[in-house]
Amino acid sequence: MPELPEVETVRRGLAPALEGARLRRAEIRRPDLRWPFPPDMAARLEGATITALGRRSKYLLAHLDTGETLIVHLGMSGRMVVDDMRLGQFHRDASWLPQHDHVVLHTDRHRVTFNDARRFGAMDLHPTRDLENHWLIAKLGPEPLGNAFHEDHLIAAFRTRNTPVKAALLDQRVVAGLGNIYVCEALWRAGIAPTRRARRIAAHRVAALVPVIRDVLGEAIEAGGSSLRDHRQADGSLGYFQHGFAVYDREGAPCPTPGCGTPIRRIVQSGRSSFHCPSCQR
Repeated sequence: MPELPEVETVRRGLAPALEGARLRRAEIRRPDLRWPFPPDMAARLEGATITALGRRSKYLLAHLDTGETLIVHLGMSGRMVVDDMRLGQFHRDASWLPQHDHVVLHTDRHRVTFNDARRFGAMDLHPTRDLENHWLIAKLGPEPLGNAFHEDHLIAAFRTRNTPVKAALLDQRVVAGLGNIYVCEALWRAGIAPTRRARRIAAHRVAALVPVIRDVLGEAIEAGGSSLRDHRQADGSLGYFQHGFAVYDREGAPCPTPGCGTPIRRIVQSGRSSFHCPSCQR
């Protein structure tokens, strides 16, 4: 599932095409994705102008001049791609099949397609003024790149959690947008084992996690996210951060810490793979 860097990369790619654009036509080609689409979705979108394109956690937010916001979740395989139909301007890989084009937004300049083979994505419309109370957003924690995510917040959150630190960081109420890939990478950089209980980690080590998480996410965004199976940027191109993974998906490879070289180990926590260095992470 796309994590914060992938969604932010898509947002940045879509913004030049959608911000300030009027939605001339909206094609809704099926009644639902993961959940049913909102009532009269096409009619509520057509004629509206997108005033800003934002992001909250792993959700894209298209704010409309009608007073509503279109909430988009990419799910496992969802992609939103700008396609202006000019030959040579756009690349589609072999896994992109037109029967999975479920929503198509037409502006005066572009066509933006939501393609989702597995249909775990979602879209909804909600009043912008009440957006923070939408059921998908209401319980989210602070954005890891925002001012509300700081040392005191994370220390306080960990103090009451007896779960492994990996699970604590994946809890969207603690911090919004983190997923499996970037938690593994951040814990390796911080030297913290994914199995260590959150409340048993010393406060200074928890505090040190905050800039590490920011750095990992920032580097991933600059690299265009991580392309493992489904992620593409808004122009169809791949992300590159996966080429710099230290531990994620590197089971058996040597730890890149200078002088270490211990084979990276894979364990399963709550049904998810965790990759770590048993020597460097304690």
